[in-house]
Amino acid sequence: MSAFAITGMDLSGYMCKDGARAIAFYRDVLGLNPVKVYPDNRGAEYELPDGTTFGLFGGGGKVMPFQPGNGILFAVDDLDLAVADLKARGIPIVLELETPNCRMAMINDTEGNSVFLHKRKTA
Repeated sequence: MSAFAITGMDLSGYMCKDGARAIAFYRDVLGLNPVKVYPDNRGAEYELPDGTTFGLFGGGGKVMPFQPGNGILFAVDDLDLAVADLKARGIPIVLELETPNCRMAMINDTEGNSVFLHKRKTA
């Protein structure tokens, strides 16, 4: 047993090769406005309505090598509306999936990261 307890998640995010391009994607496609932008547009942080924080982290290979990720699931209020909106704007939906607990749609950001729009099913 550990002497400490994990109490939540402070921040989750993705690496980006081109911070300005990634910031524009998350603003223009997903409607997220950063609360903090790092110097030289190397990345940004976004506070979400539920109190969690999402970040984009660049560094041009100086901090750590770039590696795309695939684990961010953004909760949406209406998945059908989100999918219809993205399709209407020409954003390709890579995958739509339904499980016993949820539904989701996957798109790719400008950096090669998988972005999931996610809706839990109610009991």
